[in-house]
Amino acid sequence: MTQEEFKILFDKHFDSIRNYIYYRSGDEELATDIAQESFMKVWEKNLPYEEKPNKSLLYKIASDIFISKYRRDKVAQKYLAKLEPSVDKNSPEEQMQYEELKNKYELALSCLSEKQRTVFLMSRNEGLKYQEIADRLELSVKAVEKRMTHALSYLRNALGR
Repeated sequence: MTQEEFKILFDKHFDSIRNYIYYRSGDEELATDIAQESFMKVWEKNLPYEEKPNKSLLYKIASDIFISKYRRDKVAQKYLAKLEPSVDKNSPEEQMQYEELKNKYELALSCLSEKQRTVFLMSRNEGLKYQEIADRLELSVKAVEKRMTHALSYLRNALGR
């Protein structure tokens, strides 16, 4: 697909893709991000320009990205809910320490490379095995192991453990 064809596709369908995701999520910023990410995937795949197949493909890609983000957020919320201290059981000092550690963890997680963070979260939050991660990301198991090793090493150092 040439740049001109991509621009035509983008101009013609961006608003409808964004509106579709906005309808599903109720979040305008998320809808814009997912619409942009959908077009980036089409550009990266360098598909031939065909009006009808590309439109349905765009909706499918956007829907898949939305579902993936929704699941990831849902898993992260469950994980954080497990970590939440019980207000009745912990002193204010313990709650403050917990919040500091949680903030440190989130900051350290954001400092990981996208590849390392993806592998780490798929393993820890979604509970996937290295083979499953490798299959989903179309990587070798060794590549997943290497990314996980680097991520864990960085997180240990960042969290002081």
